[in-house]
Amino acid sequence: MGFTIGISRGIRDIRSGSRRRNRSSDGTAVAEYTGLWGWDVVPGVRAAAGTCSCGRADCTAPGAHPLDPAPVIRAGAPLDEVTGIWSEFPGAAVMLPVGRAFDVIEIAEPAGRHALARLERMGLPVGPVAATPDGRAQFLVAPGAAAGLPELLYRMGWDDPAALDLRGLGPGTHITAPPSDRGGLGPVRWLRSPALDSASRPPEARLLLGTLAYVAHRSGA
Repeated sequence: MGFTIGISRGIRDIRSGSRRRNRSSDGTAVAEYTGLWGWDVVPGVRAAAGTCSCGRADCTAPGAHPLDPAPVIRAGAPLDEVTGIWSEFPGAAVMLPVGRAFDVIEIAEPAGRHALARLERMGLPVGPVAATPDGRAQFLVAPGAAAGLPELLYRMGWDDPAALDLRGLGPGTHITAPPSDRGGLGPVRWLRSPALDSASRPPEARLLLGTLAYVAHRSGA
């Protein structure tokens, strides 16, 4: 509890300084992710006009992958350490490793918005939900969901995740976090912002998947 309060105060100080400089600070967002939400963070590339800042002509994910090499800023790292490391990567995108604190179920944004509204009306637990500039909604769920997604859908009566336009992201993948730009297309934003309970204990995928699959199926019908 004391650590969280200290981080919160430090973040407020950073925010105050940012306002005085009349600009936002990516370092503030990184401190929130590592200190408040308990997530690791990795500096990521940027893209402009379809060209990735990594400089590789054969890059398969322009503006949407970690820098190479880049350090992992661990959850719970001291605030000075977080801001010090991040200052060494000016302009980097904020990226979150998947498979540690959470997995991701990804769906088309219109279907994701509809599903989110239904889930909230039903009072089901929902974790953070992000929207990417290329039209995807990303539901953060408990780790292990990606590997079990096909079997779980099958048990629910859905045979083909690809036909539903549902995709599970697990260990070895990364998502771009708000407020960073993804792929030169624009910023990622929250449809449902993190909270202390949902960030540290994201919901089990099975609690959301029936609604996600149903809405995805209806959207594609």
